[in-house]
Amino acid sequence: MEDTVRWTVKVSRDTDTSLRSYLAQRGMKKGDISKFVEEAVRWRVLDRVVSEVKTRNAGVSAKKIQAAIDEALAAVRAERLGPAAR
Repeated sequence: MEDTVRWTVKVSRDTDTSLRSYLAQRGMKKGDISKFVEEAVRWRVLDRVVSEVKTRNAGVSAKKIQAAIDEALAAVRAERLGPAAR
């Protein structure tokens, strides 16, 4: 972790015990709680964003979505690789 900030969070005693037991069974140390929480938060944020995008695009045809993806990929490739990417 590069730029870190300190969080104070409250969890149930059961959650604390479960997490510490889980980490200990895998040979992880106390400091690994932060890594575990950071990874869990990243996955949860990604999951929510994906759900929101799916809901927002529920009425859009697969063809339109694929066209938007293709357009975005072409733009990124052109930016990174120059005119040869086209």
